[in-house]
Amino acid sequence: MTEQQKYRVVKRLGDLEIREYEACVLMQVTVAGDFMRAGNMAFGPLVRFISGNNATGQKIAMTAPVIQEPINTEEHIVSFVLPAGMDPKAVPVPSDARVKMVAEPSYFAAAKKFGGGWNEQKFLSEGDQLLNAVEAAGLQPIGAIYWARFDPPWKPGFLKRNEAIIKIERPKAL
Repeated sequence: MTEQQKYRVVKRLGDLEIREYEACVLMQVTVAGDFMRAGNMAFGPLVRFISGNNATGQKIAMTAPVIQEPINTEEHIVSFVLPAGMDPKAVPVPSDARVKMVAEPSYFAAAKKFGGGWNEQKFLSEGDQLLNAVEAAGLQPIGAIYWARFDPPWKPGFLKRNEAIIKIERPKAL
């Protein structure tokens, strides 16, 4: 089974999960293009990196999810999460200059799971629902909503797991 990004559920509020994510290492590519094309364009450089297209030829296990965060309507950051416990200092230098490493400290986030195929309208709708739930719960969002895709593109849409996520300030009740 594919390793998934580590977090613990702190609280459930209906469809909303409040999570505490562990620190992790992300490999990221920023691409220009619409929502759907961006994920496809960034996937190649990222998968080549974990397949050994790096300074040491090191292969790194694929994990889930693939994360996509819009910068604006025509620019997106797409990220792979490296396996848990990987030391940022031990990550090999990417051979492709478009691939960047980001050491992500632990953080709190609100997440809303949803299924179905991938299309921009579905992701935007789920993101709006997430933001409304976060505000209704009195939580303070940080930054932009991002999307997590857990399944390969060939998996039937009705079986796919996706999430809309936004970082939040540490809830006061914790």
